Amino acid sequence: MPPCPLAPLPSLSLLTSGSLCVKTLKDVRKIRCMLNIWGVILYLRLPWITAQAGIGLTWVIILLSSCITGITGLSTSAIATNGKVKGGGTYFLISRSLGPELGGSIGLIFAFANAVAVAMHTVGFAETVVDLMRENEAVMVDRTNDIRIIGVITVTCLLGISMAGMAWESKAQILFFLVIMVSFASYIVGTIIPSTPEKQSKGFFSYKASIFATNFVPGWRGKEGSFFGMFSIFFPSATGILAGANISGDLKNPTVAIPRGTLMAIFWTTISYLIISATIGSCVVRDASGNINDTLSSASSMENCVGTACQYGWDFSECVKNGTCPYGIINYYQSMSMVSAFAPLITAGIFGATLSSALACLVSAPKVFQCLCKDKLYPLIGFFGKGYGKNDEPLRGYLLTYIIAACFILIAELNTIAPIISNFFLCSYSLINFSCFHASITNSPGWRPSFRFYSKWLSLLGAVCCVVIMFLLTWWAALIAFGVVFFLLGYTLYKRPAVNWGSSVQASSYNMALNQCVGLNTVEDHVKNYRPQCLVLTGPPSSRPALVDLINCFTKGLSLMLCANVVTVMQKATSDSHVAWLNKRKIKSFYRGVVASDVRSGVNMLLQGAGLGRIKPNVLMMGFKKDWRSDTPQAAHNYIGMLHDAFDLQYGVCVLRVREGLDVTRPSQSHVNPVFDEGPENINNTSSSCIQTKPQPNTVFQTKQGKKTIDVYWLSDDGGLTLLLPYLLTRRKRWGRCKVRVFVGGEADKKEVLALIKKFRLGFHDVEVLPDIYQNPHVHQFDSMVGRFRQDTIPKQDADSGPSRQQEEPWMITEQDLEKNKAKSLRQIRLNEVLQDYSREAALIVITMPVGRRGVCPSMLYLAWLDFLSRDLRPPVLLVRGNQENVLTFYCQ
Repeated sequence: MPPCPLAPLPSLSLLTSGSLCVKTLKDVRKIRCMLNIWGVILYLRLPWITAQAGIGLTWVIILLSSCITGITGLSTSAIATNGKVKGGGTYFLISRSLGPELGGSIGLIFAFANAVAVAMHTVGFAETVVDLMRENEAVMVDRTNDIRIIGVITVTCLLGISMAGMAWESKAQILFFLVIMVSFASYIVGTIIPSTPEKQSKGFFSYKASIFATNFVPGWRGKEGSFFGMFSIFFPSATGILAGANISGDLKNPTVAIPRGTLMAIFWTTISYLIISATIGSCVVRDASGNINDTLSSASSMENCVGTACQYGWDFSECVKNGTCPYGIINYYQSMSMVSAFAPLITAGIFGATLSSALACLVSAPKVFQCLCKDKLYPLIGFFGKGYGKNDEPLRGYLLTYIIAACFILIAELNTIAPIISNFFLCSYSLINFSCFHASITNSPGWRPSFRFYSKWLSLLGAVCCVVIMFLLTWWAALIAFGVVFFLLGYTLYKRPAVNWGSSVQASSYNMALNQCVGLNTVEDHVKNYRPQCLVLTGPPSSRPALVDLINCFTKGLSLMLCANVVTVMQKATSDSHVAWLNKRKIKSFYRGVVASDVRSGVNMLLQGAGLGRIKPNVLMMGFKKDWRSDTPQAAHNYIGMLHDAFDLQYGVCVLRVREGLDVTRPSQSHVNPVFDEGPENINNTSSSCIQTKPQPNTVFQTKQGKKTIDVYWLSDDGGLTLLLPYLLTRRKRWGRCKVRVFVGGEADKKEVLALIKKFRLGFHDVEVLPDIYQNPHVHQFDSMVGRFRQDTIPKQDADSGPSRQQEEPWMITEQDLEKNKAKSLRQIRLNEVLQDYSREAALIVITMPVGRRGVCPSMLYLAWLDFLSRDLRPPVLLVRGNQENVLTFYCQ
C-alpha cells in the first residue's frame, strides 16, 4: 500500500514509481465534474447541433443549459454546506433537505439516469470505434450490431476498473483529463492551420466570415430538427455537475470541494462549449461531398453552384440537392477529428471523454443507490446496499448498474438515448433547486449554509424552468418521470419510514401549523363548528387501549385528542415511548405528561393548561373507578373532585365503563394513576421498553359492530353532547351499520322529541319514551353499597366530634344527605333496571350522566350513583354530561 493514498479528494496524488507520490492536481472534484460534462456530446454531437440550430441558437442552448446547471450548482453548494455531507450525493442532499418522501423517489430516478448515462457515453465510444473500423474496411456484422458488441465489451471493462476500487478509478480519470486537454489543443491548432485540398473536399476551409454568417442561422433537418429537439440531445452533456457530489462520501472535505469544484467546472466547460461551437461553425460548411474532384471549374457557372463552398472554389451542388453529402458538420459526426491538426488525438479525446464520463456515471449510480438502500425506504432493494472492503464498495450495485447500462446499449442509437436521460436529470435538478428554496423559505434556524452566494428566488426559478423544459422536450417522458416520483412519494407517505432527518418539510409543517393556530385566534367560536376536543385521562395510553380506541372513533380526522398522564413521583414524565405506541396503533393523538404532588392537582393543571390557543380540550374523558369501595376514601373523593373541577372549568365530562375493566396491564409491568381506573395494583410510570415491546391488544372498539344498536338515554338537556357523540360514532365504518335508538323520560312527548332530533339532522329515527322510569325500584343493594360510608354508623362516644369529622371526611354520607338526594338515588337505581331491560344486547350505551352538586351530594354517594347506574351491564357504558353549552343547532347561522 503506497504511503500517499489515492482517493478522489480535493488533493490527489499519483503513484509514479514505488512509493513515490507526486502531487499533480489540487481539485479532483472540479476535474471529475469537467470530465463528466466533457462527454460524448462534445465531440460527436456539438458540431451537428451547431449545424442544425446555427451558432446563435447553439449558444442559446449552451447558455440555457449552463444557467440551469449553474443555478442548480448554487443550490447544491448551499445544501452541501449546511452540515456534514455523507455518501449518497444528490440523493443524500435532497432526502436530508426535503425528507424521505421526495428524496427517496428522486434517489431512484437519479441512480437510474446515471445508469442510462453509462450506456449513452459507451455508445458514443462504440460509434467512434465503428467509424474507425469502417474507414479501414473492418466490419464485424453491421453498424448497429457492431456498436452493440463493442459497447457491451467496453462497459464490461469499465465495470472491472470500477470494482477494482476508487484508487484505480481516480488514476484513470486523471489520465483521461490529460488526453482531453491535448485533444483540445490539437483541435484549436487545426482550425488555425490552412486547410489542405483533402480537408476542403470534406468542408473545412479554416476561418471564413461567410461560413460563420451562413452557419450562424439555423438549418433544421430531420425529425430532431427543432430547438427543443437539439436541447434534449445536448442537455445530457451538461449534467455532469453532480459527479463529485455523487461520491461525496469519498471526499475529504465535501463542504469545500463540492461548491468550488462544481461552479468552476460549470464555468470552464461552458466556455469550452461556446468556443468549440463558434470555431467549428466558422470553419466547416454544412454539406460537403468529400470528393477531391468536386472543384469549381472555370467552365461551370457560379449561378448553378449551391452552397457557401462555391465562394472557395468547390461545387458540392449535386450531393446538396440529393441530400447525400457524407461530410460537412451536419452530416459527419467526426468533424472535429477532420479539423484537428492530428486526428488521432481527437479520437483519443473522444475515447477519454466518453470513457471518463461512462466511468464516472458507473461509479456514481451505485453510490447513490447504496445510500438509498441503507436508508431502507423501499422494500426488496436492501440486497444491493451491502458494501465490501474498507471503502464499503457497493459491488452488487455495480453489477445492477452494469445490467441496466448493457440493456440500453442494445438501443445503439445516441440520439434516442440522450432525450431519455434529459428528463430524468431535469427532474433531479428541479428537486435540488426546490430543496434549496424550500429550506430557505421556512426560515428554520437550522438552515445555516456556509455558502452564501445563492438566492432562494433564483432556486425557485431554476426549479420552475426545469419542469417547463421537461414538458417542452418530451411531454410523455415528463409525465412518466413525475408519475414515478408521485408513486414513490405516495408509497413513502403511506409506509412512513422511521427516519428523522430534520427536513425542511418538517420545518414547513411547523410554520403552517403555527400560523393556522394563531389565525384561529381571530375567529370567534360558533356552534356549527363545534368539535369535541378530548382530554383523555389514560395514564400511559398503552394501559387503557379501550378508552383510547373509543375516543379515537370520536376524534380521528375531526378534532383534538390529548392523552394525559399524571406522574406523582419526582421523575421525568417521558413521552417518546407513549407517542410511539400511539403511532403504532395509528391513533392520531397528542400525549402530555405532568408531574404533580397528587393526581387531582395534576389533572387540574392539565384542565387549565392543555392545548394551544383555540385548539384546546373542551371535553374530559376518563375511565370509571371500579375499585372505589376498596380503595382509600380520599382517592375516591379526589376522583369525584376531578369531575367537579372539570365542570367548574366549563368542560363536558364523559366516563367510560366496560365490564372487563379498562386497565390491561399487570402489576409487574405497569405503572398507572390509581384514580383513572381500577386501583390498588396501579402505580405510576410505564417503562419505555415494556411499551415498545408489548403487543398491541385488541379491544371491542376496534371490531365491526354489525347491525347492533347504540342506545342513547337522553334524560336531560346538557347542550346536546349526549346526542352528538353517538352521531360521530355512526360516521365511522365499523359503527356505520348500527341503529341509534334514543330513549327519553316519561314526561317527554315522543313526536316533539322526534321532530327536534330531525331538525338537528342527526339521522336518528327511532325514539322511545320510557313510561316506567319513575317507578319505585328495589333499593336494598344500593343501601348495602353505601352502608359503610354512612355517618350514622359512628359509635356514640364519637358523636360529639361529628361536625369536625365531617369536615375531615367530606365523603361520608349523613342521613340528611340521603334524604335530600333520595329522588335522584331512586332514579339511578331505576335507570339501571331499565338499562337491563332495554339495552342488554346493545353495542354501546350512551346515557346522560347525573350531576351531584358540590356540598350537596357527598362524593361517595355520587360514586354510588354512577356505579349502580352502570353496573352489571354487558355493553360498554358511556356516561356523558355537557357543560350546558349548545353543541347542536338547526339554524343556518
